[in-house]
Amino acid sequence: MLRSALVILSVMSAVLAPLPLAAQMRVPASQAEIQMGFAPLVKEAAPAVVNIYAKRVVAVRDSPFAGDPFFEGLFRDFGTVRPQVQNSLGSGVILSADGIVVSNYHVVGEATDIRIVLADRREFNASVILGDEESDLALLQLEGAADLPALSLRDSDSVEVGELVLAIGNPFGVGQTVSSGIVSGLARSGTASGTGRGYFIQTDAAINPGNSGGALIDVNGDLIGVNTSILTRSGGSNGIGFAIPANLVARFVEQAREGRTRFERPWAGMSGQSVDADIAASLGLTRPGGILISGLHPASPFADAGLAPGDVILSVDGQPVNTPAEMVFRMSVAGLGEVAQVTTMRDGVETTVAVELRAAPDTPPRDRREMDERTPLPGLVVLNVNPAVLAEFNLPLATGGVIVENPGPYGARLGIQPGDVILAINGAAIAQTGQVSDALVDAIAARALSIDLQRGLQRLSLRSRL
Repeated sequence: MLRSALVILSVMSAVLAPLPLAAQMRVPASQAEIQMGFAPLVKEAAPAVVNIYAKRVVAVRDSPFAGDPFFEGLFRDFGTVRPQVQNSLGSGVILSADGIVVSNYHVVGEATDIRIVLADRREFNASVILGDEESDLALLQLEGAADLPALSLRDSDSVEVGELVLAIGNPFGVGQTVSSGIVSGLARSGTASGTGRGYFIQTDAAINPGNSGGALIDVNGDLIGVNTSILTRSGGSNGIGFAIPANLVARFVEQAREGRTRFERPWAGMSGQSVDADIAASLGLTRPGGILISGLHPASPFADAGLAPGDVILSVDGQPVNTPAEMVFRMSVAGLGEVAQVTTMRDGVETTVAVELRAAPDTPPRDRREMDERTPLPGLVVLNVNPAVLAEFNLPLATGGVIVENPGPYGARLGIQPGDVILAINGAAIAQTGQVSDALVDAIAARALSIDLQRGLQRLSLRSRL
């Protein structure tokens, strides 16, 4: 009993003994030290997180039918068009002392005026030097910046579920705010985007509107992800937030340093689906996992490596892939010009093959054509189908016809949208851009225009009297 009491007194005196300030102000190293707080970590990392104020000009149509679910659709071209300034609020993270900042594309991607406010209240003008809507990432360059505080990028593949993290940003415009939590999940593919694309780190650290583009850091102050979105019914945080992994951010910085103005990701030239329990049983796999190849473009690097429809892709560079979005992420992180080691399964036999990671080829030529005043749709811009165009518009490999790059004012009024595939005009099949102008001129003589097109899974027919 006396021995136990002495032990307790010894522990208490060790806890209560005065500590040097440096020892008191440190990141918690154990559960018992959590009460010490994250103040030293925040003091070091917060200066590298900035507030972003962006403006963009959009065309708004004044219509008496605006807001009416029935008549607005019928009279969508009714009324006058006027420019309107929209403001957006978000956050960003300084990645280099010379003023490279990462944020979300949806915050700054189409902005005409961007103002950056640092934690110490200094302000800078900025411009987008590299952006990608699909990844929802954009890099900014601050004008006249030097010797700025910056965060280091951590290898996001080393992040584990359960790690302590902090989210730093500017929620609701109230000013820089820090929230804490843990990594709740990894490899969340498409969950946050709602499009089936993307690859995210999930966290329960509170993330709200305005946090977009802010930092998700670990207990060492390294950036593990860029906060991008939340799942919510109320508009506020429900503890399910998503961040874009730092490894993808590193590729963006690399391409920006190379002087590229558009993010280029390796092209798979492949279609496939996740292997669920039923598919796994039919293929004789011991468990669900991987991607079943359903189609390959003749120019696909996977076809060059010997893969074929029916094969299952299990991993890329040792990292498992269970959805097409995961594979796109892994290829993007590996980078253009690299050779990825891809593990596949065919007839129950695992094989690892080398796949060259390259951009989608821009051949045959896209032969961009813009319609002139001789046609009923001046301003309509069309492209031939090739792998690069298919990748840009995220279209299926088997797409035929010609692709609309810009409908022009008259095409938009008719209902044509960018990415639509024109299949036929007045019953005449369209396979090349050179056929579009002739078919439209013939439509004037017929005094009627009929355009058959493909939009996603829909087959549409647009008609107009001329």
